[in-house]
Amino acid sequence: MKDIPDTLLVENVGKTFKLENKRLVKALEAISFSVRPGGMTALVGPDGAGKSTLLRIIAGLLTPETGTLLFEGRPISGQQNGIGYMPQQFGLYEDLSVQENLDLYADLYGLGLRERGGRYAELLAMSALEPFRERLAGNLSGGMKQKLGLISTLLRPPKLLLLDEPTVGVDPLSRRELWRIIQNLSGPSGMSVIVSTSYLDEAAQCGEVVLLFEGRTLAMGPPETIMELTRGLGYLAKPSPDDTPRSLQARLLAVDGIIDALPEGGDVRFVHGKLNLEQERKLQSALAGAGVRKAPATLEDSFMLLLRNREGPKKGSPHINFLGNNRPGSQPNNESVIQTQNVTRCFGGFIAVDDISFSVRRGEVFGLLGPNGAGKTTTFRMLCGLLPPSQGSLFVAGVNVRDAREEARRHIGYVAQKFSLYGPLSVRENLDFFAGAYGLRGERKKKRLEEVIADFSLEQYLDMPAEDLPGGYKRRLAMAVGLLHEPAILFLDEPTSGADPLARRDFWKRISALADQGVTVVVTTHFMEEAEYCDRVLIQDGGIMLALDTPANIRAQAPEARATMEDAFISIVTKARTQKKKAA
Repeated sequence: MKDIPDTLLVENVGKTFKLENKRLVKALEAISFSVRPGGMTALVGPDGAGKSTLLRIIAGLLTPETGTLLFEGRPISGQQNGIGYMPQQFGLYEDLSVQENLDLYADLYGLGLRERGGRYAELLAMSALEPFRERLAGNLSGGMKQKLGLISTLLRPPKLLLLDEPTVGVDPLSRRELWRIIQNLSGPSGMSVIVSTSYLDEAAQCGEVVLLFEGRTLAMGPPETIMELTRGLGYLAKPSPDDTPRSLQARLLAVDGIIDALPEGGDVRFVHGKLNLEQERKLQSALAGAGVRKAPATLEDSFMLLLRNREGPKKGSPHINFLGNNRPGSQPNNESVIQTQNVTRCFGGFIAVDDISFSVRRGEVFGLLGPNGAGKTTTFRMLCGLLPPSQGSLFVAGVNVRDAREEARRHIGYVAQKFSLYGPLSVRENLDFFAGAYGLRGERKKKRLEEVIADFSLEQYLDMPAEDLPGGYKRRLAMAVGLLHEPAILFLDEPTSGADPLARRDFWKRISALADQGVTVVVTTHFMEEAEYCDRVLIQDGGIMLALDTPANIRAQAPEARATMEDAFISIVTKARTQKKKAA
């Protein structure tokens, strides 16, 4: 019997880019792997690892300088009709309906009229978008947009499907739905899938994982094989009653020899290999009486081990300077710096936020959670003074946002989900411009610029255009700009969307350092593990408050034993939606 060739064979592929300053950047170097028919392969790695570049080469959008690519045993060039590609920013037409978008892409793919009816019905049923055929794409939730992008890519069934971060910015419910669709497509149908992802739990569901770092292959193989690297090295620590997971994590990460530490279900998961006597002494001091038990290995443990080994000695917690007149204070207290009372926001006849009331204390890390379209972004924009409430009162730093939005904004730092600084300007020019916009002058301006440049390690990038920065450094620059004027309150909208685990650890170390100095942090996130860093979280859906409590009390509402925040989130939202349907 003749052997069936691999769907895709990648051998020694390399790619170099020349930047405007004529500096050469090697994006990929001698990458090799294969994808079998019906197989699923995950591409993982930190920002700038080369994942998107590799997918674009396979899709035929970029040409490699070196190496070979074979599709079903033949050179890939000219065979792109058998390959489907969904980039991070899929080109939906937001002023067209779901049906009109499908018709447009069917035309582009040359799909005959006879084929369309059955294919539309199959894909709309698979994605649960059938009831929304006539809805404009611009009015879909983030998860629904991703599903529409996916089924548009699948109108002509490909033999190889390429997905670049398909679940970025998607809530846990929609993420599970998307992943279910992707898994159902592979295997039985014979379709092969390559997916790049920031979620290591998603990568663990694939048959093969390729870990890239700075354009090179750091590890490759089945998830179970890679997990063997940290078998027996994982532990769970339960903080003492007067401690918090966030504080315990920070202390553990400061210990030499600790590979990783991450809040998990009210505990802190940490990983370490053999420690010397001094490291063991520091570990016991950091644990401060926490109960410790063994934990099974995960793919993320091995991911962090490989990256730590590659990047060298682990840096300690960052020091964030708050030295000016607006320094919020060194310890949190019970003073409320945000107060909302019966706040409602309507857009015409649509109620986006419906009669919500809550307060946030100084120095608190407060999380806003909810499915796509839940109203949390509208709530967030009202808190920032970017959108006035239709009804109710909203005070930020003692200022009525309805009457004095400009005054309220002087106390606020804001980091948007999408990079919103001036791309063509250099890092130095962006910092200088925004320092002036915030009213910083003279010696204070000079001092703050020096401080944030040092705090966020931006020295080597000062003369680079902001749009050319690696993704992780774009986030650092955005954070540096948001903190220039030493705000009392920091608003972060999906700050780690699309970031790899290493970048997320670094980001949350900085947030914890700010909160320890009394800065109030309000954050929206779809990473449920990040809700564990929050002192309290508010869960919304359909503009209505469903829960407001500590992570521990939120988890207690889930029916599962030892529930995660994701389990609790899905349980709370699903229960509320079921009750709403019954009431209707």
